[in-house]
Amino acid sequence: MTTETVHLFLNPAAGRGRAGRREPRIRELLSRPGYEVEVHLSRDVGDLEAQVAEHVSNGALRLVVAGGDGSIHEAANGIMRVRGDAALGVIPTGTGNDFAKACGIPLDWEHATSLLADRIAANDPGRRVDIGQLNDRFFANGAGIGFDAKVTRIARAYRMPIGDLVYLLAIFRCMVDGIATPHMRITGEKTIWDGPITLANVANGPFIGGMFHIAPDARNDDGIFDLLIAAPVSRSKILSLLPKLIRGTHMREPEIVHEPVTALTVECSEPVASHLDGEVQPLQERFDVRLMAQALRLL
Repeated sequence: MTTETVHLFLNPAAGRGRAGRREPRIRELLSRPGYEVEVHLSRDVGDLEAQVAEHVSNGALRLVVAGGDGSIHEAANGIMRVRGDAALGVIPTGTGNDFAKACGIPLDWEHATSLLADRIAANDPGRRVDIGQLNDRFFANGAGIGFDAKVTRIARAYRMPIGDLVYLLAIFRCMVDGIATPHMRITGEKTIWDGPITLANVANGPFIGGMFHIAPDARNDDGIFDLLIAAPVSRSKILSLLPKLIRGTHMREPEIVHEPVTALTVECSEPVASHLDGEVQPLQERFDVRLMAQALRLL
């Protein structure tokens, strides 16, 4: 009988506080005879990442994160920072849970926890998924440059308990403020785009913002990113695109450019907003993106 410790990292604020309220039940479901569940709470931005990096450096083999895409983002960065091979288990308790959807993890958090406990008890080695790197940060689900990053920043400022609808509200707010279209030169193996742009999204998984099916064919274990570029569009065009973005039927629209890539560079005419897994990054003018195939082991 093993005495291995299962490290549970939990952001109590994730999902508007749902993760914190669910901690006792999560710990109960994860517990198995001979297993000890050690809980590590995140108290501030970056805290979960630092704790994960420390435990992986000290030899932790299995980590479980209960939270949303922001918590997974920090955990992935903690593991990748120290080049660890710890397996990551995910319990979706966030708002969008885009990474969980991409991995086929049940969104019912109790069911997901029970399945995870079974895999740990069976000593399941897990499976591998791709990870992205943008400049000096890593991302698990996707990176956005331009309009969707501005939407993310505004959505994160709202505290209303309306779930995924917060992203729709943020889009409407962005349209009121005006839609910036900075000049971007995007190059991979060839020049993909050189001109004004509304947004560029590098998708490792098919969903962003919980409800938007931005890259219907994206898979996080196929060694390819789906790059989506939106040409400059009007407010009315954004409104007409929204239902299609939710259904994933926008790919043939004339304003959308789709390109499979494994690496690219984005050079902007001015500092531009970006996000990684929904986490807003500092304004930058250059973005170097590369795919790291099968770099993260998922329980």
